[in-house]
Amino acid sequence: MACTTILVGKDASYDGSTIIARNEDSANGEFCPKRFVVVKPEEQPKHYRSVLSHIEIDLPDDPLQYTAVPNADLKEGIWGEAGVNEANVAMSATETLTTNERVLGADPFVELTPAKGQPGADGYEPEVPGGIGEEDFLTLVLPYVKTAREGVTRLGELLEKHGTYEMNGVAFSDVNEIWWLETVGGHHWIAKRVPDEAYVTMPNQLGIDEFDLDDALGDQEEHMCSADLGEFIERNHLDLAVENVTPFNPRDAFGSHSDSDHVYNTPRAWYMQRFLNPYDEQWDGQDADHQPTSDDIPWARQPDRKITIEDVKYVLSSHYQGTPYDPYGILGDQHSRHMFRPIGINRQSQLSVMQIRPYRPQVNRAVQWIAYGSNPFNTLVPFYPNVGSTPKYLEDTTTRVTSENFYWENRIIAALCDANFADTSNAVERYQEKTGGMGHRMIAATDEQIARLVEGVSDEFETDDENGDVQPLEPDEVIKAVRNGEARDVLAAANETMAAQLKEKTDKLLDSVLYTTSMNMKNGFHMSDF
Repeated sequence: MACTTILVGKDASYDGSTIIARNEDSANGEFCPKRFVVVKPEEQPKHYRSVLSHIEIDLPDDPLQYTAVPNADLKEGIWGEAGVNEANVAMSATETLTTNERVLGADPFVELTPAKGQPGADGYEPEVPGGIGEEDFLTLVLPYVKTAREGVTRLGELLEKHGTYEMNGVAFSDVNEIWWLETVGGHHWIAKRVPDEAYVTMPNQLGIDEFDLDDALGDQEEHMCSADLGEFIERNHLDLAVENVTPFNPRDAFGSHSDSDHVYNTPRAWYMQRFLNPYDEQWDGQDADHQPTSDDIPWARQPDRKITIEDVKYVLSSHYQGTPYDPYGILGDQHSRHMFRPIGINRQSQLSVMQIRPYRPQVNRAVQWIAYGSNPFNTLVPFYPNVGSTPKYLEDTTTRVTSENFYWENRIIAALCDANFADTSNAVERYQEKTGGMGHRMIAATDEQIARLVEGVSDEFETDDENGDVQPLEPDEVIKAVRNGEARDVLAAANETMAAQLKEKTDKLLDSVLYTTSMNMKNGFHMSDF
């Protein structure tokens, strides 16, 4: 999958939240309808079988509830992609990465080997299942972890045991930390904690550019890796440092610097960092510190100002606005405008921005912001994941084209607007601003409802401290005491209201852009044309 990821540490975000976000883009020539669902513990499989690789894995008996954004068509498996579990751990899986021939020669991918011949016949060779991949990761990991670090550990163990058939980048977050895991060949992996004060940009390339192997193989304070990574690097001569330089550079050792990277990948990191750090360096012209084709664009850096949800949406919708590379722009020429792969591309499936807020109780600490379809023409709106069900407008996507669900309505709007960008862009911007404002108002109002609920029941659940004095429970303990039932109802009602308002605004946008596009049809004619 061709995707783009941004990770925002808690001291780099506008409100102290950890934020992980990723565009899920389908393969070239494909479009993948998506659903937003809640998976309850009783719905989680006990025995898992991958559709693509045919691997079979027994799963633990005590899954947590979690959200996911699976495919509407399950012919290639679940592809859960992004979600938050009830312990407020978020996971995004996966960003497809690049590697090189040396890594693949040292640790080949674990690919499905089909059976040869017929059972019982001479020369019959049975099927050999492959490893795990993007289809499987969320389902195998998110329901069973209570911290971001536990997510890294569980996925790492699965990779070492079963292997993978592709290069993957996976994000985990909780209220305190963000971890980024990258697979290395078939069975090896590295993971690094995102600095609290920094953000990370990932454009389909192996990205980590500094890695402390001693920490990863020792205390694991900021780094983790597969158990034999040190020997693996040395045995296969993967360290490309000219001198004995620390820290180790995984991007050089495990990644790629191909001509296609300079067209498809590096320009996206360049544009995101150009937007978030406009004053740090010279970004344009022959004297730029980093060009769109630079191989040394940092994996992580501190932003010039705190990063908002709207900033995340903007960079993940980018088509190189304000540069000669904008396919909708007036700068440059026809060659430059189609030189680089946009971030906001036609075959976007969904965007999930998962925000874990430290200043709210457990029950409403997480917000999963959702967008469907091509990002330059859609909107990003918030939903609470700690609920019993999701709104039908986002859940009931099928393979049938219809304006009655959010995915297909966005696809229709994007196709209309692309052909009439200049005439429809104002309507799209007004829609994005209105729905974004609605989302923030919904969060504020719902948070206040939860605060009143906590305050209203706290006196009913008092405990004696060690001195025998009566003490009210902390807000998180209050919510736990009432089993989240009433609080989840409040959150579910807020989600339904958000979805209803969203559909109303999206219907109006569709009506507007359809009218504009219809008026611009080439077969238009009226008597005043003479």
